[in-house]
Amino acid sequence: MRRRHSLLWKLALLQIGFCLLLVWLIWFWGLEVERSTYFLDKTDQHHLARYAQQAERAWEQGGNAGVEQWRQALARQEHTWVAVLGDHLHSLGTQPLTPLEYSHLTFMRKLDWPMSRRLQDELPFVSIDFPTHPQTGRLVMQLPERLLPKGLTPWTHLFTHGVVPALLALGLGLLLYRHLVVPLTDLRERANALRADDLDSVMHSDVARRQDELGELAQAFEHMAARLRQSLKQQRQLLRTLSHEIRTPLARLRIASESQLPVEDLQERLAREIDDMQRLIEDSLDLAWLDTERPQLTREPVLMLSVWEALVADACFESGWGSSRFVCDLGVDCEVQVHLNSLAQALENLLRNAIRHSPEAAVIRLSGYRDGDYWQLRLEDQGPGVPETELERIFDPFLRLDGTPGKGFGLGLSIARRAIELQDGKLWASRGQAGLVMNLRLPAA
Repeated sequence: MRRRHSLLWKLALLQIGFCLLLVWLIWFWGLEVERSTYFLDKTDQHHLARYAQQAERAWEQGGNAGVEQWRQALARQEHTWVAVLGDHLHSLGTQPLTPLEYSHLTFMRKLDWPMSRRLQDELPFVSIDFPTHPQTGRLVMQLPERLLPKGLTPWTHLFTHGVVPALLALGLGLLLYRHLVVPLTDLRERANALRADDLDSVMHSDVARRQDELGELAQAFEHMAARLRQSLKQQRQLLRTLSHEIRTPLARLRIASESQLPVEDLQERLAREIDDMQRLIEDSLDLAWLDTERPQLTREPVLMLSVWEALVADACFESGWGSSRFVCDLGVDCEVQVHLNSLAQALENLLRNAIRHSPEAAVIRLSGYRDGDYWQLRLEDQGPGVPETELERIFDPFLRLDGTPGKGFGLGLSIARRAIELQDGKLWASRGQAGLVMNLRLPAA
């Protein structure tokens, strides 16, 4: 399985995003909130702008005397210092500015500037141009205490620099919990189910669909559970079938031992039954070994034509067929990278199965072609064939499609498939023109 590091990158990006957002909240958003608390409210800005409009009207209607009268009235009303200045910062009233009052003009602020107390807790000075003729004059006044913005309060500072980062950290914790703790809890429950032999609960996990390390772990759990279920199923089937299959030769042995058969016939019967039981046990052990141990077979280049000729010689001796009934269309270029003994055993089982189900004068043919890095081989007989719905079931152990006892125990095809799969190959059945076709896909040498 390909190793991924998606979870690492997810967590890294999540932490980077959290840090950037936290910096933005504290530095930019926090400072923006802090600055916004030092600006005059729009209503207060309009209120002060109306004072400038009144000062302009007083200048236009009453001149210096009118301005001075209005200035003093506003100073008494707002309890603050007020001045109306011309374009050269000279007083438009009858009272000239003192040097101290001139010093106030150094720190004048516009209405849309932030307002805060200066040193010695002094209120800021606001400069407001005349609305109609700004080049004519302006109103300068010390901001009244009641209009001074409250600034950043301790509660506001707690919210911007404490509550919001805490909520953000909580969100990060929830994301980490969702991406790490929840799937780990699911895997822990499946591990407990596996420990309790509840293999069905381990399958079909939502975590297995994730494209990261936890998904790989869940897939490994499911694969392990599937292997255990398959092994348990095969063990139960093996014990059940062995207990059934072995009763028949044992019963025949008991009958033969109690019969009055001649010694020669009795010995022949005993030898035949013992051979059947030995073959049954050996085949069952071979299948169990291939299923449970899954050995690593040493591979080497093997010439298929040589294997075929050796198997045909044995098949002719066992079946009494002529060699002309075994046809091979492969040439010397057909060389596969396999374990020789396992391939020979698998092909021998397929050949015996084909001979067993072939009619009189039938022909068995081996053919194939090169397909990239693999050889596609076909072993075709002229027997009755198998229905389409049963093509996969014939590889089940101890299966006889007709349901009647006969020669063999239904293990040959199962052993052949296991042996081929252990060599990165594939074995499946299909219907041919005249009978059954066994298809082999083997890695080329």
